[in-house]
Amino acid sequence: MKPRKIRSFVGDVWEQDIIPQLVDYIRIPNKSPAFDQDWAKNGHMKRAVDLIAGWCKAQPIEGLQVEVVELAGRTPLIYMEIPASGTGADGDTVMLYGHLDKQPEMVGWFEGLGPWQPVRKGDKLYGRGGADDGYAAFASLTAIRALREAGGSHARCVILIEGCEESGSYDLPHYIDHLKKRIGSPSLVVCLDSGCGNYDQLWCTTSLRGVIGGDLRVEVLTEGVHSGDASGIVPSSARVLRELLERLEDTKTGDVLPKSLHVKIPKERLQQAKLAGKVLGEQLWRRFPWAKGTRPMHKSLSELVLNRTWRPFVEVVGVDGIPSLEKAGNVLRPYTTAKLSVRIPPTADPDKCTETLAKVLTKKPLHGAKVTFTPEKVGGGWEAPALAPWLERACSNASNAFFRRPCVYMGEGGSIPFMGMLGEKFPQAQFMITGVLGPQSNAHGPNEFLHIPMGKKLTASVAVVLQEHYDRDRGAGGVAAARKKRAKKAGKKNKKKA
Repeated sequence: MKPRKIRSFVGDVWEQDIIPQLVDYIRIPNKSPAFDQDWAKNGHMKRAVDLIAGWCKAQPIEGLQVEVVELAGRTPLIYMEIPASGTGADGDTVMLYGHLDKQPEMVGWFEGLGPWQPVRKGDKLYGRGGADDGYAAFASLTAIRALREAGGSHARCVILIEGCEESGSYDLPHYIDHLKKRIGSPSLVVCLDSGCGNYDQLWCTTSLRGVIGGDLRVEVLTEGVHSGDASGIVPSSARVLRELLERLEDTKTGDVLPKSLHVKIPKERLQQAKLAGKVLGEQLWRRFPWAKGTRPMHKSLSELVLNRTWRPFVEVVGVDGIPSLEKAGNVLRPYTTAKLSVRIPPTADPDKCTETLAKVLTKKPLHGAKVTFTPEKVGGGWEAPALAPWLERACSNASNAFFRRPCVYMGEGGSIPFMGMLGEKFPQAQFMITGVLGPQSNAHGPNEFLHIPMGKKLTASVAVVLQEHYDRDRGAGGVAAARKKRAKKAGKKNKKKA
């Protein structure tokens, strides 16, 4: 198997086939069900599924099966199976994962760009969903094709492309259970929905933070009243809300105060954070669109990495009860509601963290104000199992072959609910979690783009990992060797009987 042949094949398919498909995909406003309750009626989900499934069915891969599975009342899922190539890989399975639903539009797109308006500028393809995560299905099958074209071999592969990841993947467990017998027990999971610290090397995700979303509501009146008449008598709901948030975080540092929302960071992750900080340098923080004069929360790069990946932090992502500036009158408002997004460490218990939040935020509020905390989105984090030597070698070989730089391991600050779910269902599996969401790619925000060279190199890297996974059990003590040993022993036993 020659990396040069893989690189050439992948590059051609991306330019001639994948990018045109992604252009069409970006045009489809297929917002996740959390942002489009009428998704089934509107038909955008079906359009996205038909586009991707149609392309997949047309791929010249021997034995490829593509099926759109639809459970009643749930978003559809594209399920694919590819039989093993080569010999000795029967009974072993690799699972590859992606999703096709999208985040909502957001405001702030540059002139000439838009969420449903695909635009290619040099190495970047702008538009919602191309990088998060429309490319995954195309890249997965192209990696398999490239490996076969280069004379390589792979184990049996199953590919899952779901339709509600951006809503928390609440439909996915039902499909995993529904397809359990067909999926089997994967020994490797490849997830193409994560990030990369830069576009210069392969990045593998070692952990993901969990998230707790919820509404914190403070009520002081049943209706608004004249502020001149009531201020000084009736407490401000905004001030009560501010005091509640100060219970949760240090206003000067942003550090989350309740100890039960923290975990002990493993030694290996501390070492990986130090290396990641060294590799990224100031690009770790310079990549963000800073307002003039604003500074990072810490001077140490490794501490910034740990803040982003292993420590809890709070953000107010929405506010209700406050009129826009042009509609604001001299009124003491009856309530203020803040929508909170609380990131929790990878190994923290999300249910216990939710209990802590509710207790801290609602206990004895100022002036006896009516306070409620309503959790609406709770998802646990995930930490990868210990890296098998073969997978570490595979990622290293792939990064050196296609990037000419070593592979780097780092946690991600976001959440992929699918990972924790799979970690529980397939505890024996190894995980390659990676993706194209790098500096300024701005997933979920305005001006989202896919870095095309990164997409190509990542696709080629997956091909190498599939080959190394196939080869891992072919030495002494491996699965294939054990299988041959059992067959030989059975043969001798049968011969003796004869």
